Amino acid sequence: MASKASQRSYGLVVLTATLVLIWVVIASFPFLWTLWGSFKVQGDFFSKADWTNALTGTRTIAETGGYFTLNGYEGAWIEKEFWRAALNTMVVVVCVVVISLTFGTLGGYALARSGYRYAFWLLMLALVFRAMPHITLVSGYLLPFFEWGVWGRLETSIIVLVAINQPFTLWMLHSFFLTIPKDLDESAMVDGCTRFQAFRHVIIPVMWPGVITTGLFSFLLAYNDFAVTAVLLSQENATMVPKIASFLGSTFEEGNVMFAVSAVVSATAPLFVLILFFQRQIVSGLTAGAVKG
Repeated sequence: MASKASQRSYGLVVLTATLVLIWVVIASFPFLWTLWGSFKVQGDFFSKADWTNALTGTRTIAETGGYFTLNGYEGAWIEKEFWRAALNTMVVVVCVVVISLTFGTLGGYALARSGYRYAFWLLMLALVFRAMPHITLVSGYLLPFFEWGVWGRLETSIIVLVAINQPFTLWMLHSFFLTIPKDLDESAMVDGCTRFQAFRHVIIPVMWPGVITTGLFSFLLAYNDFAVTAVLLSQENATMVPKIASFLGSTFEEGNVMFAVSAVVSATAPLFVLILFFQRQIVSGLTAGAVKG
């Protein structure tokens, strides 16, 4: 019996490992292939005659004298000033995350501790706004921004992205605060703390996993956004995703395709580093919300 059970367990482990390996290969292949192609010339990576040119690098060797080339990165970052788009993205993302977490943390805590019925309906209203297509909010803001003369500025996209992101932060942080016993802050208030002092000294130290998880999702929303930033920002203030789209929208210009490929790799790589760095906090934050749900 023990031998049969051991064989079944071994077979299950092999099956699980095989499925995970297949998933990893399928999921990572697009990025790895793009990463590889970013060091080739367009004639190799998009060769219609023979796709193996992307592997052998025939045209790359003929045009640059080497098996790999950095022409795509140099063209994107220096010639097309992709660094400016990266800087704009960082400004937008940092502002969106800080503002969303500030209001989301206070609002989520207030709704979680509120015993009134309106807290439920506020959350339902937030859910309705979160479910709306982003372009709906963008079109609503467009005319006022034109009339006020603030279209094309980074502040406009930050305001709209915070408005889109706030319902999500409210819901996520509200769920996380529900997992923290009320006794903690109530005991602090019995000891003389005000509500805000109890929040700052007692609740904040135990809620970091939830805040970090929510902050990361807010970061990804602002970092990957296209609908808002493409419509509300001028070409000079473009963030990375619309900038990459502009490369692909003018493929008739020499080199723009490989600029886009290199820019995609440049924009994706920081996300891997970020997720790997905060993986423990993400797992603990998601688990805390899942237990309550």
